Amino acid sequence: MHVFVTGGTGLIGGAVVRELVAHGHTVSSLARSDLSARTAADAGAEPVRGSISDLDVVRAAAGNADGVVHLAFDHSALSEDAWARAIEEESAAVGAIGEALRDSDRPFAVVSGTPMMAGEVATEDDPLPLEGPVAGRSRTVTGVLALADQGVRSVAVRMPRTVHANGEGGFAGILTTMARGSGVSGVPGDGTQRWPAVHADDAAALFRLALEKAPAGTAWHAVAEEGVRVADTAEVIGRRLGVPVRPVPDETFGALGSVFRMDQPASSRRTRTELGWDPTHPGLLEDLELITP
Repeated sequence: MHVFVTGGTGLIGGAVVRELVAHGHTVSSLARSDLSARTAADAGAEPVRGSISDLDVVRAAAGNADGVVHLAFDHSALSEDAWARAIEEESAAVGAIGEALRDSDRPFAVVSGTPMMAGEVATEDDPLPLEGPVAGRSRTVTGVLALADQGVRSVAVRMPRTVHANGEGGFAGILTTMARGSGVSGVPGDGTQRWPAVHADDAAALFRLALEKAPAGTAWHAVAEEGVRVADTAEVIGRRLGVPVRPVPDETFGALGSVFRMDQPASSRRTRTELGWDPTHPGLLEDLELITP
């Protein structure tokens, strides 16, 4: 299978490219700079120059592929205005991909987040939130899954709050970056809330499985750990960086402040059973021990 990947040079995307190539697939990867193009080529992918805002480029690359993985998103957009612009850009890009794949029965795997169920353990059958700061992305994913009625084998791979590798990535990575800048390992909320987590290489394996065999219109959970306490995450970050661990207000995290303080564990029981996904890489706290001061 030839797979077109957006966001193929990021933490998750790089792992997805390597996973696909290792299992005999060929890959083309969207690259918006010379550095991104070299990174994609080093991972074994053919670079496609452009960004997700270049809709003609995205549409053409998707049309020339046997399947598509969409991962690109501006995760640095923490202000409300920037977050809204990032969601709008992503929605337009996946719309262009859907147009290219319509009536082809080709697979289209879109990245998503796990649902937030107010302290309950979220499952693959739970709906994504249609209110609050992540509602825009939820509507985008819902639209992709609706392509199942238009001849696209569309699937959602739901990512936990932290997708990590070598001590970096996800919500925990944001806490680490902020701790480096402020000199404090900040704890959102009261610290007892739980965030699910997965190693990037395990997440990549699930994307491959979803492309290869997931039925149209289905959602799957890339969750290796149902919930790691935020206080424990902040403690490891503080210890590795040699900075104090203290509570911080919600506004520290911009538009995502309310999300950071929520308890949001998630399960992957059905994903493991039905797709045969078996995460094997280190857990979050072990991985965070690789943070360098």
